[in-house]
Amino acid sequence: MNDNAEQNACELQVSRFIAAPPARLWQIMTERLPEWWCPKPWTTEVRALEWRAGGPFDFVMRGPAGEEEAGHGVLLEVLPGRRFVFTDAMDANWQPQEAFMIGLFEISPEGDGTRYDARARHWSQEALARHREMGFEGGWRAVADQLAALSEGT
Repeated sequence: MNDNAEQNACELQVSRFIAAPPARLWQIMTERLPEWWCPKPWTTEVRALEWRAGGPFDFVMRGPAGEEEAGHGVLLEVLPGRRFVFTDAMDANWQPQEAFMIGLFEISPEGDGTRYDARARHWSQEALARHREMGFEGGWRAVADQLAALSEGT
């Protein structure tokens, strides 16, 4: 198996066309993250976020019944207007922690709008299966829909 095939074997993806220009979509993605990051009725509190490679990416998602899911990680890459990548494999002080995934969020011009691609890469098939069981497809599609609604002004 080549590297790309092996990588794709542990990847989940959601892709969506958004009828807004890339600059608007990027602005919403980076400036209004708590409004789209997790499926409603869940909410997101950003605790630390610096839009630069090596910047902290820490947040807490809260569910309607008081559930909490914390995310502690670091941004690996930020290409303004195009892509950001994060991981929970370490924190912003480069301290290792138990890793679950690498998240990649990319946008590119498409016709009169933007193609939004969100990927979750996992270290193993077991982690991928766990993420799928957690509701990856429905959850990340809902997030893409929320991002589209904010960006399209609906």
